[in-house]
Amino acid sequence: MFKKFSQLGKAFMLPIAILPVAGLLLGLGGALSTPTALANYPILNQPWLQTVFMVMSSAGGAVFSNLPLIFAVGVAVGLAKGDKGTAGLSSAVAFVVFTATISGMLTHFHGEDAVAIDTGVLGSIVIGLTVSYLHNNYRKIQLPAYLGFFGGSRFIPIVSSIAAIFIGIMFYFIWPPIQGVLTSAGESIAKMGSFGSFLYGFLLRLTGAVGLHHTIYPMVWYTPLGGVEEVAGKVVEGAQNIAFAQMADKTHVGLYTYGTRFFAGRFATMMFGLPAACLAMYHSIPKVNRDNSKGLYLSSALTSFLTGITEPIEFSFLFAAPWLYVIHAFLDGVSFFVADILNVRIVNSFSGGLIDYLLFGVFQGNDKTHWLLVIPVGIVWAAMYYFVFKFCINKFNVMIPGRESQETTEVNDIDTESTLYEGSVKIIDYLGGKDNIESVTACATRLRVSIKNSNRVNKEGIKQLGANAVFDVEGGIQAVFGAKADLYSQEINQILGFED
Repeated sequence: MFKKFSQLGKAFMLPIAILPVAGLLLGLGGALSTPTALANYPILNQPWLQTVFMVMSSAGGAVFSNLPLIFAVGVAVGLAKGDKGTAGLSSAVAFVVFTATISGMLTHFHGEDAVAIDTGVLGSIVIGLTVSYLHNNYRKIQLPAYLGFFGGSRFIPIVSSIAAIFIGIMFYFIWPPIQGVLTSAGESIAKMGSFGSFLYGFLLRLTGAVGLHHTIYPMVWYTPLGGVEEVAGKVVEGAQNIAFAQMADKTHVGLYTYGTRFFAGRFATMMFGLPAACLAMYHSIPKVNRDNSKGLYLSSALTSFLTGITEPIEFSFLFAAPWLYVIHAFLDGVSFFVADILNVRIVNSFSGGLIDYLLFGVFQGNDKTHWLLVIPVGIVWAAMYYFVFKFCINKFNVMIPGRESQETTEVNDIDTESTLYEGSVKIIDYLGGKDNIESVTACATRLRVSIKNSNRVNKEGIKQLGANAVFDVEGGIQAVFGAKADLYSQEINQILGFED
């Protein structure tokens, strides 16, 4: 099971690489162009500046609004054993059919007023897994002569679309009850005081793993569950609505609404905890891999700290160690509890990053938000996240990006006299020739080759080409080439025609 989750996590690496930049665009552009930000900081209300923010927000938002589609394609491409382009296209088509099936059934049975069903990332995972299974098993299928045109790889988008119709029908029936349970849980939690704040933070983070948090937070942000208060002579409902109304009220004194307990717990986790977790993950990978992985962890930490967008971090360990994500969700829930009992009253427009912390905490004044308390709590959270993640990753050998094994042997930088092509040709020869090779893939540092006869492999020859080590594994070998492993994999596959 954990091996399967690890493979799924690796398949997510391509779409995950998009998220940090998209997050920065969306976070900066969105937070600095809200009506509340403009009302409180008129200097931002410059037409040219708002145009820049609008474009940034739209560009980043386009990625996140299509995240399920992107992940569906990423899963299929990552798990496909060959002809990955067909797998990606098939998954895109299947996901479109899947969502259209659900939408069509809702309209048919409930009319135009039907409540939308959002399956989030979970639906995309199901589609991606289904397409990858069909692709790997049937991409070379031979149909009768009169249907020959639809055989081979052309068969995959067709059969994937048919499968997606049945999956869509299944989700139409099973998803509304799931959404109903989450809604009922959210309604109950909102009435439980400080313990409810913990449960809210925990459940919000837990459901966020598969994109279901959208069924929870709107209830307290915009409905009476988040509070009902009179502000400037008007009755306002919903925690976020009340807080923003109080900010606009120049006569308001004292702390902002108690409903900010549904927001204030985010800042310690997003600004301090998760960036520290990134540092712990970076320190938990072999030193030889750190340069290759530094960009991912640095950009993910910066994105979380500035904007509060945490998906780039969370997806790097979610599927490799789901239990670690549960620990993370628990710590986040405790952060909400602590912020509640300390009366931290910071709301946010987008998420719990530095931008919202400054706009709606620091700049509002400590007498209204208690923003100073976030700093000592955040320092504690950073230390806690660092040591928890460092311990868990090393103790249980969690395969986060850049950590392919617990071996301490360092991989030397490759210094070959041949070009990439020439080196690839020699590797093929040292592996026993084309007829001895079944498949070639790569992880962060290792060339993974499935072979027919291990006795034909010349390990010493492979080492002379720059491999620090060559290991026998069941059904093949692994050669540690460091950063060039993926380049060799692509070149070898192209030479052998495995990607055709």
